[in-house]
Amino acid sequence: MSPRRFALAAALLIAATAASAGQPELRLVDDGGHELRLAQPARRIVALAPHLTELVFAAGAGDRLVAVGKYSDFPPEAKSRPVISDAFAVNYEALAQLKADLVLVWGSGTPERVKAKLRSLGVPVYEIEIRSVAGLADTLRSIGRLAGTESIAQARAQAITSDWAALRATYAGRRRVRVFYELWDAPLMTLTGQHLISSAIDACGGTNVFGELSTLTATVSWEVAVQRDPELVVTAGAPGEAARPGRWAGFAQVSATRHGEFANIEGDLIARSGPRFVDGARELCVAIDRARRGLPPLLFPAGGAAR
Repeated sequence: MSPRRFALAAALLIAATAASAGQPELRLVDDGGHELRLAQPARRIVALAPHLTELVFAAGAGDRLVAVGKYSDFPPEAKSRPVISDAFAVNYEALAQLKADLVLVWGSGTPERVKAKLRSLGVPVYEIEIRSVAGLADTLRSIGRLAGTESIAQARAQAITSDWAALRATYAGRRRVRVFYELWDAPLMTLTGQHLISSAIDACGGTNVFGELSTLTATVSWEVAVQRDPELVVTAGAPGEAARPGRWAGFAQVSATRHGEFANIEGDLIARSGPRFVDGARELCVAIDRARRGLPPLLFPAGGAAR
């Protein structure tokens, strides 16, 4: 190295050191168990899924979001960001040009090959997998730390935690309603007790009829689903979209079919695992409560009472 180049390199090193002086290194372990280290708060963030985009804005770091994943449409400002990925692939050339200093990936939604490729390229990756409202709040706080917007993120996390506690208190002790959450009907797919949405079913006084399964989602047979006799069948879709019995109409012996208890919840609220999740859970609670009122009273042993 020539003296001139050495002097230039030394000057750049001194400048970088001065810029980060007094600023401790950020070290966080993500939901995949990987440690991420940042010399300073991220200034150029990429979010590779719609709910991650929402979380960045909710944490007060929307102005640092330089690219998003497909279908990132909330808040409205997100629509102006370049889209560099979908559920299966990432435009790595576009990502390199963006010079991102933090890429948020979805633990169970971003393909493993994509996560491995990003890490092999030396991209600072932070993996997020939300399974509970407490985890949702913690994720907001972590994004706030990574972006240097901790006070905003903390306030939003606390608001979500408080709203969730109030929701649980409202529906505590009510008659349990057997709920089947339908992800798809051919094949028939549902979610288990490991999923965030199942925590909303429980908070609303419902019981996920496939809650005991260990996978996040599951393909089940119609025969077994009918045997579980759900009292409410829930789907997610567009706002205001009417719920339809679909293939359940052919099973008159199922309580939900017999009593006409089908509900459609706004998918962007309930299914995105983002900062609007409690709003979706509130819609779900209304649907479960409506089903509860339409069902015959439970018979309890002597000394008990029906709710």
